[in-house]
Amino acid sequence: MEAFLVSTGVVALGEMGDKTQLLAMLLAARFRKPLPIIAGILVATLANHALAGAVGGWVAQALGPHVLRWVVGLSFLAVAAWMLVPDKVDDDVPGARLRLGVFGTTVLAFFIAEMGDKTQIATVALAARYADIVAVVAGSTLGMMLANVPAIFLGERIARRLSMRLVHGIAAAIFAVLGLLTLLNVGQLF
Repeated sequence: MEAFLVSTGVVALGEMGDKTQLLAMLLAARFRKPLPIIAGILVATLANHALAGAVGGWVAQALGPHVLRWVVGLSFLAVAAWMLVPDKVDDDVPGARLRLGVFGTTVLAFFIAEMGDKTQIATVALAARYADIVAVVAGSTLGMMLANVPAIFLGERIARRLSMRLVHGIAAAIFAVLGLLTLLNVGQLF
């Protein structure tokens, strides 16, 4: 349960103001069809984070517990620092092409946008940290949905009222604490 809850929380906070959240707002404004956009985000996130979870699980098995503790701890600290760097949507958004329909365009745009993104890297680190990869992927996917679904419906109203700097700061602090606890081997994490 801890893997699911931690994954949900850190990914939901990490996604606030992220380029994929901005992409969700752009797709909603352009297509004005929230249900296929939500379904597309869900499918893309499940595929992307399942891949990230598999990589994290492989890393956990390939490295010994001592090396893994350092890799995961330093990864959490790196993601904490990365959280403090604001994201922006790239100019060449794959969603500009509609040959795939709203659903297909959303799946493709989100899958590509998540590649190498901080929430994907966080999912790899979480999957390496926790043995329950299914709980990590389910939690990180729920976190993505918690951040993106309101963005689709409320768009700019949310962005104007929330301090993204504060949200990113909270997410960075959570990742930093996880990193330090892992490095210090508090509670025999590994």
